[in-house]
Amino acid sequence: MNIKYFASVVIVTLFVISVGHAQAEEVLELDSNFNGKIDQWQHKSDKGALKKIRYDTNEDGRIDQVEEFEASGKLVKAKFDTNHDGAMDQVQSYSNNGKLVRIDKDTNFSGKFNLREFYKGDDQLQRIELDENHDGKPEIWQYFKADRKIERVEIDSDQDGKVDRWDIYNERGELIKVAFDSDKDDKPDQWQIFAEKEKLKRVEYDSNQDGKPDRWEHFNDAGKISKIEIDRNYDGKPDMVKREK
Repeated sequence: MNIKYFASVVIVTLFVISVGHAQAEEVLELDSNFNGKIDQWQHKSDKGALKKIRYDTNEDGRIDQVEEFEASGKLVKAKFDTNHDGAMDQVQSYSNNGKLVRIDKDTNFSGKFNLREFYKGDDQLQRIELDENHDGKPEIWQYFKADRKIERVEIDSDQDGKVDRWDIYNERGELIKVAFDSDKDDKPDQWQIFAEKEKLKRVEYDSNQDGKPDRWEHFNDAGKISKIEIDRNYDGKPDMVKREK
């Protein structure tokens, strides 16, 4: 993570009294790169405990990074203005043991956070939630393996609050299957099967909603249907085959 650590030289010490709380706060102003410009402000309690650090990393006169600490001195939150427009667009949250647990991002700098990353252990990315329409609810969930390769993606394509598409990936991060719920019964009834290099190999349909395919469309290397198989009595075996020339 791109969190700057404490500068070594103290330039000014200020004392600020918090209105209504009568708690003294010490603010240390620092020039971290010794170029004559203040670029870091350390806020400490009257007992000397570090509470917050504010940074002006590009020295444009505006704060673009803020770190917040708990009483024990452990980092609990870090905020960033990544495009230096004056608004924080990334917030990193940490656990009690200092491990990264979540990152919230405003990816299009609209003033609304629309992407959330969840972490476990040593910065292990578990999933990403994406809110594309900025309604406060995610429509896309991406799940990752321990090596950060994509494992599956769940999508609410019509934004009704229910997942209706599932993308499945292999150990190399290649798409191998896509399942669809076309009749909104919370169960997939159509499957797209992919070969190597994510080339469409087969499409399967469940026409009677029993959870099993009863129609298979096979595709050739040119991406055209080469054969259609149909299970008319729903016993799991095709009993009619149509070949395309």
